[in-house]
Order: sequence, then structure tokens, then C-alpha cells
Amino acid sequence: MNPLPLPDRYSPRTIEDTGTVLTAPSTEETGTHATVVLGELPLLRPRAGSGPAPHTRAGATLAKTRRGLLAGAAVAFAEHGLKRATMQHVAASAGVAKATLYNHFRTKDDVVAALLEAELQRLTALAAGLPRERALLALAEEVGGHPVLRRLAVTEPEALARLLQAADGGALTGRLGSALFLDDDTAAVVLSWLVGLVLAPGTAQQRARQAATMVRVAGGPTR
Repeated sequence: MNPLPLPDRYSPRTIEDTGTVLTAPSTEETGTHATVVLGELPLLRPRAGSGPAPHTRAGATLAKTRRGLLAGAAVAFAEHGLKRATMQHVAASAGVAKATLYNHFRTKDDVVAALLEAELQRLTALAAGLPRERALLALAEEVGGHPVLRRLAVTEPEALARLLQAADGGALTGRLGSALFLDDDTAAVVLSWLVGLVLAPGTAQQRARQAATMVRVAGGPTR
């Protein structure tokens, strides 16, 4: 099966010796909201004593390399799926030697976990920076069109199910509620809707109508 086409924002380009970053999307590709590309993922903080602090030059370089590795992982998983993708695929997509990848992640499972956490952080930050109506539409578009999720939904539904189960539902509900100023019950309803979009994204028009419905369900002040 041919890999699903990737939007330009997931196409890596190599810079200097720091791995890869992702090209910024054109205005035609961003739709109605500003997409935060994977190359700008927030740093996942290393455990104490695991490396230089991010504010040092060495720490900044490690953070940049890590972002590039996760960007490469997104490309590799979207192209090959989780089962077939190897650490070599991830390294090649990131434009680095495999040894560099192993300096940051011991196994492919570690890469998957880090990418999942980084994407959750990215989407939470996206939602928190927008009014509720725009935030819900933005989340719907991101979830419904995410290259890795779309690949898994088509070719590896079992892997997608495990990935969704690996995410802590209670923690996700809390993150979503904080970002959108929702109570836990309403946040749980919105989260269930977003998970449904992963499995059946529908059309852009359908997602927009559903997002408008979620706004009415949420009710109350948007901020």
C-alpha cells in the first residue's frame, strides 16, 4: 500500500548539524487556524541529571535535536506505520545518524511515547491560545487530518487503539478542561468527540458543524 501523502508542514529539511525542522505551511494549507508545526514542539523535559539544562547552549542544542528527532518520527510513522517503521527509518527521516537517535531514545516505543506526549502538549497549547469556538474547530482539523493518526486508522487500527489507550484519559480530560475552561464532565464529552474524529474524521464541513455543536454543549463563557 502506498503511504498516505504528507502535508508540506511534515516535510523535513536538514539544517546545520541539529537534525531537522519542518517547513512552515503556506497560508492555503493552514485553513482557519494557525498550525503549530512539529518542528516547534515544546521540549519534553529530561529527568534530573540526564543532561544539561535547556537554558545552556548544550541544553538548547539537545532540545533542538530532540525536536528534529520527533519531527522525523512523525514523518516515518506516517509513511511506514508503527509496525513497519524502524529506528533507522526515524533517523533517516530526521536526517541524523542512528547513533544520534539512540542517544535520546533507547527503543521505538520510547520514540512513540515521546511523540504522543509532545503532540498532546502541542494540541493543548493550540487550544489554550484560541477562543473556545475557534479552538474546537482547530482541534477537530488537527485530529481529523493528522498524518500519523490517519495512517494508523487506515492500516493499523489495532495499533491506533493501543495508542489511544496508552493516553491517560483522566489526565487528558484535565488538560482539555484547563485549555478550554470546561468542567470535567463537559471536557470528557469533548474528548470523546475528538477520539471519534480520529476513527472517523468525516469531511471538513461535518467537522465544522460538529465543532459548532460542541460549542453549544460547552456553553458558558469561552474564556
